[in-house]
Amino acid sequence: MNLDQFTLWSQQFKTWLSGHGVHNDLAVIISNYSWIFVIAILAAIAYYVVRKILYNFLKRLVKKSKNKFDDILLEKKFFQRLSYFAPAIVFYKVTPLVISHLSGFVNLVERTTEIYMMFAGVLVIDALFDALHHMYLTTEMSKTRPIKGFIQVAKIILYSIVGIILISWLLGQKPLAIIGGLGALSAVIMLIFKDSILGFVAGIQLSVNNMVRIGDWVTMSKYEIDGVVTEISLTTVKIQNFDNTISTLPTYSMIADAVKNWRGMEEAGGRRISRALNLDMSSVKFCTSEMLERYEKFGYVSDYVKQTEVLIQQHNLQDNIDNDVLVNGRRQTNLGIFRAYLREYLKNNPDIHDDMTIMVRQLAPTEKGLPMQLYCFTKTTAWVEYEGVQSDIFDHILAIIPYFDLKVFQSPAGNDFKRLLT
Repeated sequence: MNLDQFTLWSQQFKTWLSGHGVHNDLAVIISNYSWIFVIAILAAIAYYVVRKILYNFLKRLVKKSKNKFDDILLEKKFFQRLSYFAPAIVFYKVTPLVISHLSGFVNLVERTTEIYMMFAGVLVIDALFDALHHMYLTTEMSKTRPIKGFIQVAKIILYSIVGIILISWLLGQKPLAIIGGLGALSAVIMLIFKDSILGFVAGIQLSVNNMVRIGDWVTMSKYEIDGVVTEISLTTVKIQNFDNTISTLPTYSMIADAVKNWRGMEEAGGRRISRALNLDMSSVKFCTSEMLERYEKFGYVSDYVKQTEVLIQQHNLQDNIDNDVLVNGRRQTNLGIFRAYLREYLKNNPDIHDDMTIMVRQLAPTEKGLPMQLYCFTKTTAWVEYEGVQSDIFDHILAIIPYFDLKVFQSPAGNDFKRLLT
């Protein structure tokens, strides 16, 4: 079928209209619009055939295939968007054949169709990018190296190229001339795309240096953020806080501001306990023989009390110390034995890492008493379990303090004042 055939049909149709009483000028108009209507119907049929019949057939083939990538392409509507080309091809190829005598209209249709196909091509490539990103997310590397920001940059470059080409078509200029004109507006462009540019650079730094990745627990005191990173994109980072609120902040803030990443703690398999208990300093005393005899019955410090007492007696004997006065020479204190007890208690606790630092130490005395700090690491890093282990330890400590003739320091409360008045 060629141009002469369509010209003959068009002439025959106009002659038929004239023969039925239609004015010649009106017959030409009706003939032209009739052909345009026919082209539109053909385009609709082409779209229906590709979109409904071929697409559904291809959909069944994809579902039978063992390849996962074609399933992802189907999910991201890659094949569906390919069907957008069908009506455009019909308009582009058939219009010059049917109404070639309307050169101005033909040029308009061709230019419009080219623009439409360019947009359709952008949608197809966009779907391909989404499919590639989705496929990447199924790999182990995606957990440590997110590429969503790079995908977004690729899309921006694609849209920019298409935009420059379209503007050059509309203005009748070469694309390089348009790019040169944009150079003069570089300051405005930098202002508009500031977050995107900073986010892109920050995203590269985060990825290359493995600073923050999806799933990391981070805290940022400046923004009152304490939660898990759920998304890292070109311009924003989303963090789900532990109170189930969502915080969104610019990607470059992860570079510019202080961020505490708890990943190291989770990978090490131990979470630190660093908590102090304030003791009443007036309850600290030298141990009497009765107290030592009682402390020797405590399993964790039985050997410690005996061995230390032997060493102290040997030292005092060598220096001819008068043991009738407690101030003279060396003596065990209830606080020192209590500290030894806590150290052995932590070492024998099955929930505490014995191959990590275990320390019980005194901090500087304050007006609120003498702080006794426990420093150790739990075997679990899960928040709820960690808090349970820490609470169990301090429950035990608070319960056994009176057995060492010590008292916990706390500020006077209402009941304390009542006892003073009664």
